[in-house]
Amino acid sequence: MNKTVRAAIVGSTGYGGVELIRFLGGHPQVEITSVLSSSSSGVPIAEGYPHLSEIVTDLLDGIDIPAIREKADVVFTATPHGVSSKLVPQLLDAGLKVIDLSGDFRLKSGDQYRQWYKHEPAQTELLQEAVYGLSEVFGDEVTSARFVSNPGCYPTATLLGLIPALSAGWIDPRSIIVDAKSGVSGAGRGASLGTHYSEINENFKAYKVNKHQHTPEIEQVLSLLSGEQVTVTFTPHLVPMTRGIMATMYATLNDAHTEEDLIELYRQYYEGRPFVRIRDKGKWPATKEVYGSNYCDIGFAADERTGRVTIISVIDNLVKGAAGQAIQNMNLMMGWNETLGLKLTPVYP
Repeated sequence: MNKTVRAAIVGSTGYGGVELIRFLGGHPQVEITSVLSSSSSGVPIAEGYPHLSEIVTDLLDGIDIPAIREKADVVFTATPHGVSSKLVPQLLDAGLKVIDLSGDFRLKSGDQYRQWYKHEPAQTELLQEAVYGLSEVFGDEVTSARFVSNPGCYPTATLLGLIPALSAGWIDPRSIIVDAKSGVSGAGRGASLGTHYSEINENFKAYKVNKHQHTPEIEQVLSLLSGEQVTVTFTPHLVPMTRGIMATMYATLNDAHTEEDLIELYRQYYEGRPFVRIRDKGKWPATKEVYGSNYCDIGFAADERTGRVTIISVIDNLVKGAAGQAIQNMNLMMGWNETLGLKLTPVYP
């Protein structure tokens, strides 16, 4: 615990990269030695993010693998899809540990990646090597990994909400419907018509219906854990708020399990995993209650009339859905307590 780990952040000018800076800046075992951007090399990061003035004073570095290796032990790649697939192999060859926040290594099938992401896939051997970093489920694998693929934001909320019930055989895997809502920061900082203020303000809309690239990621993990092919109906929505994801999931119960049964099952499953909080009966989480934190809060409503269960899961999409979970994975990779640098109380109100 005495050794300071040197961290580099590629893609520092995106929202995920800036959240990494916020959390790693307070991490007791990490020193940020390089913030990198291929598009803004040589520019102070505070020029684009004035809130970092006098906090991060170094100029943004360009992408130079030998230079990164000289400065860093671990690299976070918070890059657009299609970039990490080319960059990560070079970083691994240089002997660096890598945590990738893009979607380039989440899917094990290159054909699926090509279909859903519309890019050419990464090397097959690296797709197979990448450990899927859903810490609460695959944490043991993360501890021995040199390369972790950080889950997507929607899959994090969805999978943490579904996995205990599915693994216990309490829900029918053929019946799963996921109705998810995200704040606008999930679309990134780049301007577009869909996230223009006058388009999103006082508006609420579905998008990428049956076509969102996180669908096969959710199905891949659920299929792995259930031992059978699982397909889901997944509909994302954009909400006029900055941060947060709420995934509301519906599934048919295989037996007459009560809300008390579900609460007990989930508390046992996540025992010792400090970032998942299970609500008491009749209490359902809200996005504001995890704002700015690495928590995932989950609540339930079992319907005896329909024989179905409603599972509600909330996260901050930029923290548990991105930077926070990446740091949680780094902590596990380094053999540290997974809460190190992450024990921030949610911002409320």
